[in-house]
Amino acid sequence: MEFLKKYTLTIIGVLIGAIAGYAYYHYIGCASGGCPITSKPMNSTLYGALLGGLLFNIFQKDTPVGTK
Repeated sequence: MEFLKKYTLTIIGVLIGAIAGYAYYHYIGCASGGCPITSKPMNSTLYGALLGGLLFNIFQKDTPVGTK
């Protein structure tokens, strides 16, 4: 439970990024199949989740070691 509380913002970013990555594949995508990220839904979703997690993690406050 402590983990979820500490990384809530990052987890939200991963979920939003995954949704955005799949939406990008679905609505824009790559018709030729030559695009390594957007040619498959799994690649696009994972890439979006990674970027969303990294982006939202920037705004997360760090707590000093030994404090709660």
